[in-house]
Amino acid sequence: MRALKFPPIAVLITSALIAGSALLSGGPAAGAVSAGAVSARAAAGSSQGGSCHYQFEPPDSWVLQCDNGGGSPGGPGGGGGQHKYACTLTLLSKDQIFFLNLPKPPKGDKWASITCPGTNPFQGVTLVSANGTPAVTPQELLQIAIGELKVPVLRPGTAPPLGKDALVGLPEWFWIPRPAWRPASVIVSAGPVWAQVTATPVQLTFDPGGGLPGAACPGPGTQYSAALAGMQATDCTYTYQQSSALQPGGAYPASVTVTWRVTWTGSGGVGGTLNAGLQVAYPISVPVAEGQALVTGR
Repeated sequence: MRALKFPPIAVLITSALIAGSALLSGGPAAGAVSAGAVSARAAAGSSQGGSCHYQFEPPDSWVLQCDNGGGSPGGPGGGGGQHKYACTLTLLSKDQIFFLNLPKPPKGDKWASITCPGTNPFQGVTLVSANGTPAVTPQELLQIAIGELKVPVLRPGTAPPLGKDALVGLPEWFWIPRPAWRPASVIVSAGPVWAQVTATPVQLTFDPGGGLPGAACPGPGTQYSAALAGMQATDCTYTYQQSSALQPGGAYPASVTVTWRVTWTGSGGVGGTLNAGLQVAYPISVPVAEGQALVTGR
């Protein structure tokens, strides 16, 4: 379990506009990235299929607790554990509300300050209901979910295997293992209000390197099996027409890229697409040798 402090509504609204704009307008998230898991906040460890919820701790604290998954399918599992970050909600006086120039709260709600541990204890103000429950919206919870989700970097399989020479004129197979080809999602809820962010893999692309045009295919591709040689078929292949003898280090600086579609849904029927084409690359080195013809005499 991982605990996060409750974010003030004013801050959340601002971050929602900034993060949402970056994701939808093709900011840093829109380009291809590699090496390590990709944070959905930077794109859109944390959890694969994790969830978060607020828990009231008397007399006046609310703690956001998040379940971590068992790690991303493309890498080693992440550690679990439970950590709490308790923030105190204190109702504001009339003088404090006047000083902060806050508007009149909706009927049944009150203004409260948020105080958390750390070097900057004052975290802003928020609305709370008559029973002290923080007033949140799905859009605000979305920002927490974006910060919690990490899109994994998936390790591809190839035939010939990585580190072995490919041959000029023979197809190079590439694929992602089926168990790894699955959505990553995080759900954050506060009472009946919830938001879910989901990253779904939709396409596999092979960049052969050396300035050569690449190849793409829908889905994870097909894992090559020597036992089924000649009987298998796949859309995920690339055929080199030249050896890598003149490439730096004697190998093509290639990469296998997974394209993810990042979407969200929330209570009340809200939701949408955050990033339709988040590309996460796994760099590989492909040595390509010339095929040798075998000549026999009679």
